[in-house]
Amino acid sequence: MDISEDARWILLKAARESIRSVFGDSDIPEPDYEKYPLLKTHKGAFVTLTINCELRGCIGYIIAQQPLFEVVCEAAKQAAFSDPRFPSLKEKELDSIKIEVSVLSDFTPINSYEEIEIGKHGLLLEEGGRGLLLPQVAVEHKMNREEFLSAVCRKAGLYSEYWKERQLNIKVFTAEIFSEE
Repeated sequence: MDISEDARWILLKAARESIRSVFGDSDIPEPDYEKYPLLKTHKGAFVTLTINCELRGCIGYIIAQQPLFEVVCEAAKQAAFSDPRFPSLKEKELDSIKIEVSVLSDFTPINSYEEIEIGKHGLLLEEGGRGLLLPQVAVEHKMNREEFLSAVCRKAGLYSEYWKERQLNIKVFTAEIFSEE
């Protein structure tokens, strides 16, 4: 995918300004799509918010119906105000949050769990429910492949050892991940 440094900063600023706009006036300038055509492509993306290295919200879109720029703006607001695991972000927290954006690649079905590369692949499981774990989750939580598979099963509403019973319908993906730091 190879998102340029300038395009990354445009997306990060847009994410922050989208959140700020909920509290009052904020200018979210539309990017120059001629100069940054990737921002107009339809790609899935997630926005993760942390405060002091602790998760504060994470929402994203697996399949994009809008251009990447708009997906990131919407995901940022959803992560700040609609993640059911957390109360809505307060205005006083705005300057404390760190924003991370993950732009998703296409999804690829796997034939064997051995194809999963920790630190490279995220997982999408669509059996029973839907579970998605970004590639950085396994690294941040020091998971091995088995723990990563158990975690995606739980995320999909299945019991954690379900993956041991049969080859599940899992797709892998990569993500271009960048943050304000």
